Amino acid sequence: MSFRKKIADSETILNWVARRIATYIRMVHRNTRWERIGYEELDQLVEQDEPVIVVLWHQRLAQSPYFFPLDKGRICSITSSARAGSMVGRVQSLFGMDTIAMASKKRHVALSREVLGKMKQGISIGIAADGPRGPERVSSNVPLIWARTSGKRVFGITFSARHGREAGTWDRLLMPRPWRNEGVFLCREWTEKVPRKASEDQIETLRLSLEQHMNQITAEADEMVGRAPWTPNN
Repeated sequence: MSFRKKIADSETILNWVARRIATYIRMVHRNTRWERIGYEELDQLVEQDEPVIVVLWHQRLAQSPYFFPLDKGRICSITSSARAGSMVGRVQSLFGMDTIAMASKKRHVALSREVLGKMKQGISIGIAADGPRGPERVSSNVPLIWARTSGKRVFGITFSARHGREAGTWDRLLMPRPWRNEGVFLCREWTEKVPRKASEDQIETLRLSLEQHMNQITAEADEMVGRAPWTPNN
């Protein structure tokens, strides 16, 4: 094993990096004047121990530990088992979130059983619809499958900040400035129903509907803080 790989796989170093990232996230949250919009229904459901499915775009992961009312209930985030996804899980766990690593070799059936088991315990599920590798803002079918199987309600959540930059990653991760900033968290239910015996055409129509829903609320959040509208990365 190379020295570089030993460093990259060192639990001590990985935990140190995770703590530094968590410090940045907390600093952004503390030094930003936030508006929290559209959470009334979600808050009520969580207080009643009713789990939900939370969907976000990978681009808006930087404030994901604050997307969900952790003071009211638990949520389990689905992350990748690859190095970057593992780091996301480490960071989110520092905020009190549960995580499940989605290994590429793990069968979808096994993962779905694990997810449904969490929801039966009253734990909500969070997933980046276009993760872990994209394409950017192209939703997968996974949230639809879980909504169909569980019958639970689906909420899209996003954030935006007036001052920040986009990283040079595939998702153009939004990294807010950690001082003197203004931001918004926006939550809105996706109200389409996924039939138990939906055809492939129906699933594709619903997938596009969820994708449009996520783009719409993210565009609204950006507009609220004066950010330029998103354009596809060609």
